[in-house]
Amino acid sequence: MNKLRLTFSVSGVFACCFILLLAFSTNVFSQSQTLTISVPEADKADIHAVHKDNLKRHLSILASDSLEGRETGSPGIKKAAEYIVSEFKKYGIKPISSIGGYEQKVAFTWTSWKEIALKINGIEYKHLWDFIAVSAENNSIPEWKSDQIIFLGYGIDDPKYSDYSGIDVKNKVVLIYKGEPVRNDGTSWISGSAVPSDWNNNIGKKAEAAYKNGAKLVLVIEDDIKKHLEANRRKILGNAMSLGLPDDKPMARANVFQISTNIAKDIIGKSFKKLVKKRDKINKKGKPENLMLTAPLEAKMEKNIKVLEGSNVLAYIEGEDEKLKEELVIVTAHYDHLGKKGEDIYNGADDNGSGSVTVMELARVFSRMKSEGKGSKRSILFMLVTGEEKGLLGSEYYVNHPIFPLEQSIANVNIDMIGRIDEKHADNPDYIYVIGSDRLSTELHNINEEMNKLYTHLELDYTYNAESDPNRYYYRSDHYNFAERGIPAIFYFSGTHPDYHRPVDSVDKINFERMESIGKLIYHVIGNLANRDERIKVDVEVKSKP
Repeated sequence: MNKLRLTFSVSGVFACCFILLLAFSTNVFSQSQTLTISVPEADKADIHAVHKDNLKRHLSILASDSLEGRETGSPGIKKAAEYIVSEFKKYGIKPISSIGGYEQKVAFTWTSWKEIALKINGIEYKHLWDFIAVSAENNSIPEWKSDQIIFLGYGIDDPKYSDYSGIDVKNKVVLIYKGEPVRNDGTSWISGSAVPSDWNNNIGKKAEAAYKNGAKLVLVIEDDIKKHLEANRRKILGNAMSLGLPDDKPMARANVFQISTNIAKDIIGKSFKKLVKKRDKINKKGKPENLMLTAPLEAKMEKNIKVLEGSNVLAYIEGEDEKLKEELVIVTAHYDHLGKKGEDIYNGADDNGSGSVTVMELARVFSRMKSEGKGSKRSILFMLVTGEEKGLLGSEYYVNHPIFPLEQSIANVNIDMIGRIDEKHADNPDYIYVIGSDRLSTELHNINEEMNKLYTHLELDYTYNAESDPNRYYYRSDHYNFAERGIPAIFYFSGTHPDYHRPVDSVDKINFERMESIGKLIYHVIGNLANRDERIKVDVEVKSKP
């Protein structure tokens, strides 16, 4: 299909004539201003195709009590997948031959503590009160005892500084501080600057170093155990889930207990002043110090391990251009939520039923256009991913096991929570937060801006796109797994609300009119990406996650 190129030039006395001729446009241009926009013909086809009634019908099913919150691996999310597949079939979308249908199967390993215990000097301590251990980050070990604990500074093993230098820790327990040795002027002995090294507060890296040197268990002193628990509640309290089948081999890392300062004091006892002196000496001179402590310890860490099966649900619409159809626009939303806790059902109407039904409706629209001979040049993959609430796992699985080559994937359009209005925009529902559009491709950003000016006139809010955004939303939804691999991604989001991650995130609170408007914008963006002559360019450096 050919692109329709519209060029407006408004200047001097001719301004009125142009405005009259283009009265259908809502854009008014100032004197001597020129705007050139490329609009694929596909974008002109039925701009009202995304319909609020269809969105409401789908969401009333996906966010119903019968699906019990769609937790990954649960019967409820399997019912959701079955419903989505049944709708794709109704739209006339063909199954993907390489996977034998519409579902990409994903295996998950689910872990929790069956028994977790810590006793020091005969005192039994409480998990989640006195100490913390994350099941997914530790190996199961039977009941185990030790009479001595070695204070080992910061537990670092680096060519520039090593706490393990000249000391045998094989099958021993080591006690360490978080962080790293720092000079009085605030510079790191390892990095040589005020920028922390990779060791700073990287407990996983320290656990690997302990394992490499033969240590059995690492005790990390946590300054405020309650604050740490609150900040990492979901990770610590939830049942940990990871991709793939369980590995028979233990993780190559020592087990870790993050302990309160009260436990640390009980361990150190009368050697407290001596230990603090050694710690201060480490920071002053940048050389390791250690101290042998006598403190009988008993520990037990036994895990429950289950294997669950989930699926990413896919609808593939092949492009019409013989050459460009090999390229792909990927449209995503996660359809999992938090499930059921006791008698409470977390229906997740907004998070992310709203994004899921929008993807379903977009799949219907583009499938219909193809059936009417108005198909796009490039192919489009609509994908409902699982496991987002467990750590973006479904999208991670896809990028590691792509159905279509990632190098042919030109962009990812991700939709997560677009059904509600946040407090900032209480008086203006016609808005959408746009995240990531300019992180890899300025063209993607410009396309979204242009399509909005032409068709939807929403307020595009870039607050959460700032690299300094403390919420870090850019890293918290499925688009990031694509962006991390150099695929330009744009994330549509309406912000949070008091019902976020609560049982009262229900269908009756969804604003379907604004969902329809946002859906139309996304429709035009997808159409532009799928029909332009050249794929968008990656013209911004890919940055790793800070």
